Amino acid sequence: MTQRSATKGTAATRASRRDPPVVLSVNVGLPENHSWQGKTVFTGIWKHPVAGPVMARRLNIDGDGQGDKHGHGGEQRAVMVYQIDSYRYWERHFGRPGFGYGEFGENLTVDGLPDDEVCIGDRYRIGEAEFEVTQPRVTCYRVGMRLGEPELPALLVSHHRPGFYMRVLTEGRIQAGDRIVKTRTGPHQLTVADTDALLYLPGRDAEKLRAAADIAALSPGWQQSFRELTESGSAGGQPGEDAAPAWTGFRPLTVAEIRPESQDVSSFYLAPADGTPPPAGRPGQYLTVRLPGAATPAAVRSYSLSSPAGAGQYRISVKHEPHGVASGYLCTAVKPGVVLDVAAPRGDFVLEAGTGPVLLIAAGIGVTPVLSMLHALASQESSRDIWWIYGARGPREHPLAEEAHALLASLPYAHQHIFYSQATAAERQQAGAAAGRLSRDKLAGLAVPARGDATAYICGPASFTEDISNALSGLGMDPSRIRTELFGALSAINPGLTGQAREQPHPPPGPPGTGPLVTFARSGLAVPFPAGRGSVLELAEACDVATRWSCRTGVCHTCVTPLLSGDITYNPEPLEPPAGGQVLICCSRPGADIVLDM
Repeated sequence: MTQRSATKGTAATRASRRDPPVVLSVNVGLPENHSWQGKTVFTGIWKHPVAGPVMARRLNIDGDGQGDKHGHGGEQRAVMVYQIDSYRYWERHFGRPGFGYGEFGENLTVDGLPDDEVCIGDRYRIGEAEFEVTQPRVTCYRVGMRLGEPELPALLVSHHRPGFYMRVLTEGRIQAGDRIVKTRTGPHQLTVADTDALLYLPGRDAEKLRAAADIAALSPGWQQSFRELTESGSAGGQPGEDAAPAWTGFRPLTVAEIRPESQDVSSFYLAPADGTPPPAGRPGQYLTVRLPGAATPAAVRSYSLSSPAGAGQYRISVKHEPHGVASGYLCTAVKPGVVLDVAAPRGDFVLEAGTGPVLLIAAGIGVTPVLSMLHALASQESSRDIWWIYGARGPREHPLAEEAHALLASLPYAHQHIFYSQATAAERQQAGAAAGRLSRDKLAGLAVPARGDATAYICGPASFTEDISNALSGLGMDPSRIRTELFGALSAINPGLTGQAREQPHPPPGPPGTGPLVTFARSGLAVPFPAGRGSVLELAEACDVATRWSCRTGVCHTCVTPLLSGDITYNPEPLEPPAGGQVLICCSRPGADIVLDM
């Protein structure tokens, strides 16, 4: 069937918005692989009109599908709606007449239902089905990919024309030509356009934030984001972003003392040379240290604070890895009196205030950030139910054990459970440790508090962190109350990409760049910025550094990364700048040498 232009014909020349809204086209498409910038994307963004009635079901319209179920689809995002007025608007904006129905990835192309009038929680009867508006469109690069307009995700937000999702309350058949009848108005009358702006644009209205978080029909993820913004009083940055660091770049700190903690872990006490107490870090945060003597260019590594937040100096506890350039330098070459360049405490893996149970779970050197949390709870003389759960090979690989034990003894409602996987029976008996590795079954056997207002903080190797997180979820813990920290590079967020072979980070192919030096601290890589490279994100991808992104146009803040030192420029400018000390790598270029925590 030949598809006619979306802006021509009888449907496009309807009288005005005073006429009842109507469905112009029902569009579906199953996910397929598409080539994009040398990568393969599995996506269902390609939608095409269907003739005749089609069933709208709880999770989808028959014949439709999504490639990325994390950001699209599901009950809250079953049906995507976009308006013919916005089609006309973008045709004028891009000078591209004749967009066809479904080209913006929508399931329903409609005449009427503008984003600045439709409200979250509004309900509509279409054909045999009833729908409820749940959230604006997810800001995603794939709509720009579909139309060949990469900046479109940002434009949809800045021009207040995102479109919206609906869930299916009553399943039934729908088709082009069906009238759209409003059956209920959502609470607080918060429009789709206002909701979208609340999340993605600066200058937020505190009253609207509170109202948005109170709308039951709003998707849970958006509710959580608005609650976080309300609690933080945020006027800038996105939910979960760190506050500005205590200082910018690196400052010199002197190694005041070094103490061995186990056969392969040593603690380093760092203080300003003038004796002035440094700004306190939050329990769970980390320091980033530049080590000029370890490598050329200088090695940059991050180490969690293992000391109390206000101890007058910082303490990091470092495991000497057999082939670790930075840890080897620290543990063998650095002596008291040596001056190191240190960036301010950062990180959002921090102990939050509350009264509910706290689970501090770690393996190996992952003990360091949760130990600083334990110090904080002890200094507060906390009456919370505290669970200290730790795993190691044996007592020789168990650093800071006596310190943790003393802190737990000072807390009235503390529980301690140690697991040794390679210790003798005598060693386990002396430490009060159980045999084997920590697992879901062992957690269940401990009867840990997993429901209600309990919060878990987990740190260790990636496999350990994933296993314990899944175990707690399986025991009924709300995933939003499971906080994790990983050493090394963070896991990638590259929605829709398939067939990605992960390699060790390496310089990009081709001749070395001549631009500013870009250091990826977690990945242990420093390379000059190449001429012609569009953004820091594109450089990271060329180096196989793990990246996180979604919109790629400075809107969603998925790519937000701590900028430890240096200056960047933006092109395009993000719709909302990130919090201080952060950078959006998807639209930034280095203005000078930079160090990134990635």
